[in-house]
Amino acid sequence: MVCLSFQALNYPSFNHCSTKKPRRIGGGCTIRFAIAEPSGKPAPLGRKTKYNDGLFEKVFMTLFARKMEKFAAKLPSGVEETNKKKGLFDYDYESFVDVSRRVMQGRNRIQQQQVVREVLLSMLPPGAPAQFRKLFPPTKWAAEFNASLTVPFFHWLVGPSEVVEVEVNGVKQRSGVFIKKCRYLENSGCVGMCVNMCKIPTQDFFTNEFGLPLTMIPNFEDMSCEMVYGQVPPPFEQDPAGKQPCFKDLCSTANVNSSICPKLEA
Repeated sequence: MVCLSFQALNYPSFNHCSTKKPRRIGGGCTIRFAIAEPSGKPAPLGRKTKYNDGLFEKVFMTLFARKMEKFAAKLPSGVEETNKKKGLFDYDYESFVDVSRRVMQGRNRIQQQQVVREVLLSMLPPGAPAQFRKLFPPTKWAAEFNASLTVPFFHWLVGPSEVVEVEVNGVKQRSGVFIKKCRYLENSGCVGMCVNMCKIPTQDFFTNEFGLPLTMIPNFEDMSCEMVYGQVPPPFEQDPAGKQPCFKDLCSTANVNSSICPKLEA
């Protein structure tokens, strides 16, 4: 979850973003919340939510997928050549998730997290982490501002979300982001991918590279997730997410005999 630009924009409140109507930001770019379910809400657990991805979503899927392809296990030669010819808008969410799966192949938990860190750094201009630290010191305002940015700019990755009030070090603040049903988790169906390719590297990136603590708390029972900006994440050994079993009915490589997802083991 990384802000890719440091332009000064006039951002409105995103606390009540609709999942159907476009929201105009700063009088310019329009972000479309393209969930395609008739209810306008994420699909029930066990069924993938339908989305109508637009230009904004496909650009980000392509950018991240292309960066990750450099670290992914190779495909058969014919498929590999087809991938190289893909244009800026040719990646969809399924192909983006597939790249993530191939990145995991042959790598342990730590190595997977390191790849994501390298990808995130490669998306930023030189010196961006240092600039971020200057612009956003670890204050209540910085935590709340980054929470507000997460809702519109990462809808493509995690699905519908909203800013919520949380308590950080005894102080109530609107620096939480509640993700209603994480698109990445529901499409992968993989606990290890959620933890190793999203939760841990994103937490570490904000906390250690940007200097703004972030804790992500996935709920593996309903696939929701809470992000808490300003809260220091626990060590992996003390994090409940690191002790989760596989989704036995959703993950094609699930180990039904293990009490912990094998991909979470070092």
